[in-house]
Amino acid sequence: MTTALTARLPRTDAASARVRIERLEYMLEGAVRIPGLGTRIGLDALIGLVPGVGDAAMAAMGLYLVWEARNLGASRFMLARMLGNVGIDALIGSVPLAGDVFDIFFRSNSRNLKLLRRHLNRAAA
Repeated sequence: MTTALTARLPRTDAASARVRIERLEYMLEGAVRIPGLGTRIGLDALIGLVPGVGDAAMAAMGLYLVWEARNLGASRFMLARMLGNVGIDALIGSVPLAGDVFDIFFRSNSRNLKLLRRHLNRAAA
């Protein structure tokens, strides 16, 4: 029995979650190419330039990835590692200028996606 409400809810199966997470990670970490440098940055580095609010907003987005991992059955150890990545990014990213440079090189969301992919690949095997 599918109601209108359940039809609008996001799917929680691993394949749908992987697509959502990969799209979010791309948007946060690599959506914009910097000409001449050959590197990509995303909203994490750009919005992080806004003092205070930017880093808090990006930490919230990073916590969404951790929430998805929890829903997919990730271990407590893996969730702790993911939370550590988000925490380091938020803490150091909040330092003016130096934190903005740090955001370009320490890609917490990419690290968390890598951890989650490993978990999903093990679960599928």
